[in-house]
Amino acid sequence: MLVQPPYTKDTAVLAAEMHSEVQCGLSSEEADKLLQQHGQNTIQSEKQRSLLSMLLQQFASPMVLLLLFAAGLSFFFKEWLDGTAILAVVVINALISFYMELQANRSMNALKHMVSLSAKVIRDSSLQEVPSENVVPGDVLYVEAGDMILADARIFSSTQLEVDESALTGESLPVTKDEAVLAGEVPLAERVNMLFKGTFVTKGNAYALVTGTGMGTELGKIASLVQQAEQAATPLEKKLEQLSKKLIWITVGLVIVIFFAGLAQGAEWVKVLEVSIALAVAAIPEGLPIVATLALAQGMLRMAKHKVIVKRLAAVETLGGTNVICTDKTGTLTQNIISVNTILIPSGKTEVIYSPDGTVAVPKEVQNSVNYQKIVDAAILCNTANLEVKNNVLREVGDPLEVGLLKFSTTEGKDVHQVREKFPKTREEAFTSETKIMATLHENRSTSIVFAKGAVEELLQKCTRILLEGDPQDFSDSQKAAWIAQTELLASEGLRLLAFAYKETPSLQESLTQGLVFTGVLGLLDPPRLEVSAALEECKSAGIKVIMITGDHPATARNIALKLGFIGDNELPIMHGKDMKDFADLTNQDKKRWLETVVFARVTPKQKIDLITLLQENKYIVGMTGDGVNDAPAIKKADIGIAMGLRGTQVAQEVSDMVLKDDSFTSIVVAIKQGRIIFENIKKFVAYLLSCNLSELFVVAFSSVLNLHFALVPLQILFINLVTDVLPALALGVTEGNNLIMKNKPRNPDTPIIDNQQWKAIFTYAAVITFCVLGAVFASHYLYHQTELWNPQLCNNILFFTLVFSQLWHVFNMSSAQVAFFKSEVVKNKYVWYALAVCIVLVSTVYFTQPLRDVLSIYTMSIMDWVISLGFSFLSLLIIQVLKRTGVVL
Repeated sequence: MLVQPPYTKDTAVLAAEMHSEVQCGLSSEEADKLLQQHGQNTIQSEKQRSLLSMLLQQFASPMVLLLLFAAGLSFFFKEWLDGTAILAVVVINALISFYMELQANRSMNALKHMVSLSAKVIRDSSLQEVPSENVVPGDVLYVEAGDMILADARIFSSTQLEVDESALTGESLPVTKDEAVLAGEVPLAERVNMLFKGTFVTKGNAYALVTGTGMGTELGKIASLVQQAEQAATPLEKKLEQLSKKLIWITVGLVIVIFFAGLAQGAEWVKVLEVSIALAVAAIPEGLPIVATLALAQGMLRMAKHKVIVKRLAAVETLGGTNVICTDKTGTLTQNIISVNTILIPSGKTEVIYSPDGTVAVPKEVQNSVNYQKIVDAAILCNTANLEVKNNVLREVGDPLEVGLLKFSTTEGKDVHQVREKFPKTREEAFTSETKIMATLHENRSTSIVFAKGAVEELLQKCTRILLEGDPQDFSDSQKAAWIAQTELLASEGLRLLAFAYKETPSLQESLTQGLVFTGVLGLLDPPRLEVSAALEECKSAGIKVIMITGDHPATARNIALKLGFIGDNELPIMHGKDMKDFADLTNQDKKRWLETVVFARVTPKQKIDLITLLQENKYIVGMTGDGVNDAPAIKKADIGIAMGLRGTQVAQEVSDMVLKDDSFTSIVVAIKQGRIIFENIKKFVAYLLSCNLSELFVVAFSSVLNLHFALVPLQILFINLVTDVLPALALGVTEGNNLIMKNKPRNPDTPIIDNQQWKAIFTYAAVITFCVLGAVFASHYLYHQTELWNPQLCNNILFFTLVFSQLWHVFNMSSAQVAFFKSEVVKNKYVWYALAVCIVLVSTVYFTQPLRDVLSIYTMSIMDWVISLGFSFLSLLIIQVLKRTGVVL
């Protein structure tokens, strides 16, 4: 526990107090002990509900309260069996809902663990990545642009460090940080030598000593004072609520008819009221929201198996409507295996050949040139990545491009650690999307040397001389133009080009990137992913437009676009960022051109936002991929923000809706497909539940209005709902989907779950089931029992069993009519068959068990009655299939 605030202490003193070292960090053993002492570095943002409170919550539904009221009436009038049975159904329904909510919570917790962030810390004298929850006080934390700050820490070394602290202090602009000691009591927003958990780095980098973790951070202190706000309903939950309201009005109307029809027939008002309440509860699938949540959670876990982590339930619904994907090139459309392919120095161009043993073949005359040596030194020193072999495993930390440069340098026999010790870094100007240049200052005895790397056209502007045969000479504009022309030819071959420069000076006060000496260019190859072309074709057939947005050279972008099939030779030219006007100045012609272009190069973060804004104004649902801190605003602006899991910055991952663990474009297509399947499954089981419940209401309504001498009793209705609703609906929720799912156009997210056409289908399904159920009773009497008097008990049983089996077979009507019946996604769903098997076993158990038969007023039936009952239940399936496949209903 630190009594004096850490911002008032020198870092050497602070490190000694915390038994740490700023150069070496903690040892692994020390970190483990501190983790046991301080606990995990997590914020307890919300109090976990106990299992008991979760269980009791299942009884808080208004519909359940109505059912309990009906049970109370039964007990009041000494109908002990009915009251007990109703209570049993309430308890069973509550237990099922409790189990499903528990499973959904577990699924969501599993997803949260999949998107946990990593922190870069120095342990055992080397830079390592550890899970953020394992960061402890005394750790030496390294952060750079794009990183979320995962603990409170005291800065002791920084380079052009700026931090966005708006989430903590409300300060809208990034705060410039340094390591100077502060005196006295300083407000939180002015502690410029401190880093705070929950904020993120917008520029530069820093090393800092961790002073607080978890609830001991400033963010943790605030979290402990603030009650967790009630979470807003997702769009899907709102649609389910609207759907329930519609169903309530339908139910109320039918129940009123049934209630007054019963009274008109002279029935006891208590019995009529009890039947009405039971019907009302049976008609509204109260477990619908939790079944939907479970279906979403299970679908999200299925996506996780395909390397796609969906962080928000609401995002799944939006996925199904996505009709534009704005995708980065590097790592998403390409393999992100970046290796040096070509060396271009003033003496000529050399292609690098990699050997099977991991070495590279570079001609001796090139290796011996001063230009080449300067490039290799710059690749090591002007670089924040790190390579380390631990337990015979190569560990890579940093940007893939910089890792590729280090690997190239090591194959040339360079020892990265030795070079960095020989030329210690004293200053840095970090790479930004505006400058496109990175430069570092290093001390070598009495001389300071600067190394720089960056985009060719940007770095050449900073160079005044060129290194020729070991001698820096004047660098004319015509020479620069020749170099740009030469590199554009390489870019057209698909190479990513990186220019290198240096300068030596006794002292340096001005900018690092002025008056540089140009040394040469490296061409790096990142081959396209072979599977992307097929994924693009799938997007086209699904009505999804794919747009490439990259910061790379236009020629490089065009080469990849041609190889993958984004464009043909006669397509519109690639749009260069410099040709994109400000959004406010766009003419209608400009907007039309933007909307028609599919490849954008050298695009700035603001231009990405402008493009997304234009697409959204034209009613597109936009998915946006990105990896850097400068991509974060565009990712947040998009309808579906997609961050890269391998090379993405923590800020990009934090603001995104989805994280791709493999950075692959095909994973985006998989996610959209799964999003469509999940929403189709929700529509399936909603339509199934509604049509089944409406059929029960119709059967009872017709029996009451027509004053038939047979009807279902309340307990039979409750049993039907318990058996036919839950298991088949759950099985429909995990259907795999059919091959036509990506042949359809994207769904409009504003449309309700059940539109007018589907309501028509639901009422038709319910009417057909009702017709067949009542038809079975009349067929039994007039075809088999015509010489006998009407037997109300037999009629009731035929009515009951025909309705049960009609509803069970009805699950097969939820498949697509565009696919052959026996090849449909529902018929091929093994869980549907498991659900039907369990339901049939339950019905058989009731029929063959005398006490259960007595409770449900069931009697034995003849073989012929069973043939009629099952025959008419299959007839309902046949009629609905004919109606679906002739286009009468969906």
